[in-house]
Amino acid sequence: MTVSYPLRVRADWLALLCEEVLEPELPIIDAHHHLWDRPAWRYLLDEFLADINSGHRIEATVYVQCFAMHRKDGLEALRPVGETEFANGIAAMSASGNYGETRICDGIVAYADLRLVDEIEHVLDAHAAHGSRRFKGVRQISAWDKNPEAVNPDNLASESMLTDPRFRAGFASLAPRGLCFDAFLFHTQLKELIDLARVFPSTRIVLNHMGTPLGIAGYQNHRANVFKDWVSNMKQLSTCENVVVKLGGMGMRPVGMGFSEHSTPLTSERLAELCRPYVHTCIESFGAQRCMFESNFPVDKASYSYRTCWNTFKRLASGASAAEKRFLFHDTAAAVYGLQGF
Repeated sequence: MTVSYPLRVRADWLALLCEEVLEPELPIIDAHHHLWDRPAWRYLLDEFLADINSGHRIEATVYVQCFAMHRKDGLEALRPVGETEFANGIAAMSASGNYGETRICDGIVAYADLRLVDEIEHVLDAHAAHGSRRFKGVRQISAWDKNPEAVNPDNLASESMLTDPRFRAGFASLAPRGLCFDAFLFHTQLKELIDLARVFPSTRIVLNHMGTPLGIAGYQNHRANVFKDWVSNMKQLSTCENVVVKLGGMGMRPVGMGFSEHSTPLTSERLAELCRPYVHTCIESFGAQRCMFESNFPVDKASYSYRTCWNTFKRLASGASAAEKRFLFHDTAAAVYGLQGF
């Protein structure tokens, strides 16, 4: 199966399903979303507001870097600071109260190339200056596979980046500043993350998208083996107490679940059934206090609507206690990213 990049968002297709919102009063922090203005794909404040105002109680959100609004010129290492300025500007707009109650971009995870050892302190200072209290951490995408079809061509990472001595030298700058590291990688790279977490036990690491179990580019016919390998490594990773997991991302292209290929969108009940083995493995291994749900919008919007996304998560958490739900939907994100007022 050849899967094109990116998966296309089809508003008319998404409109074919409109579910009743489950547990509308449950407080939620969306722990992972993006905003951008790309050719033929605009997803800025207005578009995000339309999604978060679709019925669920979204109290705050965490913005995660996506190479949006980098500065056009200036020192190369500092150009990503433009994205922090952008996200902080959206947060300031939201904080005015003119756009609703949700504190959008209340936490910001920025991009910095940690391999630039001689410049990294200056870069982190700049992010802190332009992100103010909202700058919470760094994400440097390390997702790599020998088959280039699995990799977003805009996010090319080097092989074994997490073991690169230059990367690790820059990584050492995060903990003293109280910054976390968001890790986006594939399931085949989990052992590298385990080693990183053990070498730097005082650095909070946030695993994005449950470790992205691959289902394309040669992996699509081996889902059972991929799952077995993924479970084994996730259980090992869970022994690293400095690691927490974002639950979501199953609608992404690399996972290859094919949600967007159906004639009508899948219901939250069906999505929960398909995602349950992955989500429940994470919760059972890491515990609710080290797991948080994420929309990963607008990336996952190609596979389901925002309303359906959170309905799916609520179905997946239906057997959890009230305290566990509080962590999964709200408190873990608030604690990990140090969001104020929660």
